[in-house]
Amino acid sequence: SILWSLMENFLRVTKQYLPHVARLCLISTFLEDGIRMWFQWSEQRDYIEATWSCGFFLATGFVLLNLIGQIGGCVLVLSRNLVQYACFGLFGIIALQTVAYSILWDLKFLMRNLALSGGLLLLLAESRSEGKSMFAGVPSMGQSSPKQYMQLGGRVLLVLMFMTLLHFDSSFFSILQNMVGTALIVLVAVGLKTKLAALTLVLWLLAINVYFNAFWTVPSYKPMHDFLKYDFFQTTSVIGGLLLVVALGPGGVSVDEKKKDW
Repeated sequence: SILWSLMENFLRVTKQYLPHVARLCLISTFLEDGIRMWFQWSEQRDYIEATWSCGFFLATGFVLLNLIGQIGGCVLVLSRNLVQYACFGLFGIIALQTVAYSILWDLKFLMRNLALSGGLLLLLAESRSEGKSMFAGVPSMGQSSPKQYMQLGGRVLLVLMFMTLLHFDSSFFSILQNMVGTALIVLVAVGLKTKLAALTLVLWLLAINVYFNAFWTVPSYKPMHDFLKYDFFQTTSVIGGLLLVVALGPGGVSVDEKKKDW
């Protein structure tokens, strides 16, 4: 089909750059949050101290851990050094923030954090495949199965982001958007026409992100500026995860891969 050939051409042209762009997008929310910890040091510390009554030193330690953990993890991912350790560190930061900011009780934020974890899982899978590439040509009996299940888990978690974007009202546009969105979500999750579905979701998310989360149009002293900025970079990170799916394919546990055996 025309769509398929267009996508093949796009992938051929961007093959060298796509994984780098994907990684940059993926870590953008951690980078932004780490930088925010630096510039809003006292506000963040006071918030944690007041919320958890944990004292000055523990609150300072929390902010410092977030700052170093996130910026350090981003530097390692972008420089391709110790990527697996960086991913585990960033997983830890997500878990820590989920508890510290009481995200567990807010379904929308929890699903977005799980989607972010899905992106990290894909990054972890990619770093594993790079580690194994030195054994290229050596037959492996199911050796890559942990990687394949990571890719499956990553894909399934990534699509949770879209569950937070579905609008439950009766307007024609909302119903159409929900139907198309749900179809694409299912395709990515089961791994059918994965690259095309993931690329379509990237374009959809990109449009939604620039339109609804335009934090640069709101003055920085307004609380809404920070909310939109947070949403913007979280969405950018999920776009990065989807771009990794586009660049690397769905992995072994997918309909696309199984169709090759039929």
